[in-house]
Formats: sequence, C-alpha cells, structure tokens
Amino acid sequence: MRVHLKTLGCRLNEAEIESWANDFVAEGHQLVNQETEADILVLNTCAVTQGAVRKSRQLVRKTHQKNPRAKLVVSGCYATLNEQETVALDGVDLLVNNQQKDQLVTLTLNELSEETMPSIATEPNEVALFSRGRQRAFIKVQDGCRYRCSFCIVTIARGDEKSKSIDSIVAEANALHQQGISEIVITGVHLGGYGSDTGSNLYNLVTALLQQTSIPRIRMGSLEPWDLPQGFLELFKNPRLMPHMHLPIQSGSDTVLKRMSRRCKTSEFRALVLEARKIMPNINITSDIIVGFPGETDDEWQQTLDFVQEMQFGDLHIFTYSTREGTKAASMPNQISTQIKKSRSQALHTLAASAKRAQMDKLVGHTVNVLWEDSHQVETDGVSTLFGYSPNYLRVKITSTEPEKLSNQIIPCKLTSIENNVFNAELA
Repeated sequence: MRVHLKTLGCRLNEAEIESWANDFVAEGHQLVNQETEADILVLNTCAVTQGAVRKSRQLVRKTHQKNPRAKLVVSGCYATLNEQETVALDGVDLLVNNQQKDQLVTLTLNELSEETMPSIATEPNEVALFSRGRQRAFIKVQDGCRYRCSFCIVTIARGDEKSKSIDSIVAEANALHQQGISEIVITGVHLGGYGSDTGSNLYNLVTALLQQTSIPRIRMGSLEPWDLPQGFLELFKNPRLMPHMHLPIQSGSDTVLKRMSRRCKTSEFRALVLEARKIMPNINITSDIIVGFPGETDDEWQQTLDFVQEMQFGDLHIFTYSTREGTKAASMPNQISTQIKKSRSQALHTLAASAKRAQMDKLVGHTVNVLWEDSHQVETDGVSTLFGYSPNYLRVKITSTEPEKLSNQIIPCKLTSIENNVFNAELA
C-alpha cells in the first residue's frame, strides 16, 4: 500500500513519524509525498497550545478532503486528549492514542489493511528517510515526563517516563549511518531525564553514542535546564556533538517561574549558560519564552526582557500563553488580556531578532563545516541554490553548478554575509 505521513508540533513528533515510516517500509509498503496518492494517511497531531489544537483539527479535515477514499489514521496529543471529538471528525478511520504509538503501524495494518505480500520488506529503510528529503534523522530515546509544569498539557497526554535502552539507541544510530544519514537528533519529552526509569542517564547515553558509533554529527533536542547529569557539558568538547543547546527557560522572572512550577531559577539558568559558553565559546544557546502567563505583572515582564537581553540567545521561540483545560494554570486568577499579550510579544520579537543578528554578525568571515541538504533550488544558467546547517545550527546557503557534489556532504565553507537571517557561503 501507499502511505503518506504528516506531523504537527515538536521534534518528538518528527521522530515518531520517521520511526513509523521505517516500519511501514519494513512491512513492504511504499511512502508517498502527496496525500492524493496514498491508500493510508497517518497524521501525528499536537496540543501544546490552543492554536495547535485548532491546526490539528484543520489538518484532519483538509487531509480527508484531499483524499476521501484513503483510510485516515490520527494519533498524537490532540487525538489523545480529545478522543471523542477526533473520532467524530469526517473521515477518521482509526485513532491511536499516545500510549499505543509504538504499535501504530501494527494496529493500522491489522485494522485497515487488506492482506498483502511484502514486496520490499528486506530492502534498507533509507527510502523512508530520503524520500522525505532529509539528511538528518530524529531518534526518540524517551517518552513521558515526571514533572507537571502548570501550563503543560503534553506531559499529561504522554504519561510516565519511559526510556529506551542504550544498546537499542546505539543500534538505531548505526543503522541510520549505514543508510547514509550524517546527523542524528536525540529527542524526548523530557530528554534530560533520560534513564530515570532504568538507572542510567543522558551522560551515559551520549558517551555510548560517541564511543560506539561513527556517525559524523550528534545533535541534542530540547533540554529542560535541570536534571542534566554531572559532566554532561564536558561531552561537548567532542567535535561530533554539535555545539547547540535549546534550553527552554519560559520566563525571565523567578516569581513567574514559580507559578509555572518550573524547576529552574534564573540564577541557575544563567550559571548553566555561562558554563556552557566557557566550555564551548562557539555554542549557540536558544530558548523558549511564554508571553502573558496568568498574573504576569509589568514588573515581571520587564524582568523577562532584561533577562533575555542579558542572555543574548542565538534564537528564541516565543509563545503567547493560551489556556489549556486540565492544567493548573487554566484556573489561575488574573489572566492577561489579548491586547497586552500581543504588545509584549511584539516587544520580545524585536529584542530577540536583535540578539540573533548580533550573534550571527560575529561569525561573518569564519569558516565552518556545513552539512548540505539533499534538496536544492535550480535557478537560471544551471546554477542551483542549496541550504544546509552549521554545527551550531545556523542556516547557510550556497550557489553551485554541481549541487550533487554537495548534497548530504559535510564541507568546510566560509560565511561571507547574512541575508534574511541566512548566511551566504562559499567553499573554503
């Protein structure tokens, strides 16, 4: 059968659909890029904000409208938290909740598939990755979270923490490398808590990956700025561990962080960032901020602006707070008006853009190793534009008359200028 996979939301969702893609291919089915070509449509939904809930509903409806004859499978946080609403949507044939995600392919084939003889079950599953135009792959190493931030519905949807074994993760990384993948991204709901249920930790996992694999690049997904094991930052001295850490702080005010039930104070976050920058001067620290959390005063908001200015993040993901029923924050007093949230968000976007540009300006003229993507845009006179990423996860582009020689290769390039937050580069 022909299968089309689509996701909304976090890197963890990306990792899950890559895993499903591999499993569908291993069972002898074909992945297709267009909804209209598929016999089965699989959607991985999100519920991190009310906007994500709305987009998830829209995605289900639009996907069914594009191909009403295909069987439609819906999974993810929106589907798990809103089961009755999801199954009532037109076209939904199967709902697989988050607790069943590991069995999604089996459940789908058992429930919706006619008996078929696998035709390509023994072929390597690189098809599942490269048909989607990827030179990197996401490896989900754990699920669930034992903490309950007052604004977060996702940890409720995901359940208790469950970690994969180090041996299985190492085997997965080696298999991906054999298929031509040059970079893996380690992901999880609470990545810093990896191994809390198995007596291990993230230090042991990354050490094993560095020692037992030869994949050129290992990148960490989002890391909550607590629970990082002793010595973890020292691992970044190995050039295969990419110098980029996404550390979501969510607010620059300790009183807001306390209402959020976050387990990190600004002083602790500052110390972590300073230590990381001391060990890795070229590290790119990025973060998340929630704007307009219930009760956020003008003074607390100014503390956040001051903290963001001090930290000089390389990039900032800015979220406007939205009420999530079932969370502690939903019933908190002094909810912030839409107008104030919009004004604060605009101010923070301006500040974040300035900090990002300042960090990028420092790198113009430097030579970095760029992993070039396997897709490119063809322009006039046979010149193509390719895009890729530096080790510290900065977007880079280059023009070439021989793009096939660059695709999925790691090549030293000189950063020459900046255009629309993307570096222009030339071969070093």
